[in-house]
Amino acid sequence: MIKFFLMVNKQGQTRLSRYYEHVEIHKRTMLEAEVIKNCLSRSREQCSFIEYKDFKLVYRQYAALFIVVGINETENEMAVYELIHNFVEVLDRYFSRVSELDVSFEV
Repeated sequence: MIKFFLMVNKQGQTRLSRYYEHVEIHKRTMLEAEVIKNCLSRSREQCSFIEYKDFKLVYRQYAALFIVVGINETENEMAVYELIHNFVEVLDRYFSRVSELDVSFEV
């Protein structure tokens, strides 16, 4: 099950966040900061799956945007990795070459 969905730029600013389980606001900001730090600190050669606390992080980088999905332990990482790619393809077709500004102002 997907717990949250984040879109973050290279500077660590959250551009889009959706939570599918209740998380208090102050805990969201702490969670996002830790998750972003973990994902941005990794190199391109490293795996895009991270075990973090009681869930897994699946992330993918597209130009200046990172898309991070938090999932539970039983979810298939490769399926979520493909879901991220399909989501970006849909955005790309809708906006015809999606950019960070499109995500910030239109989604």
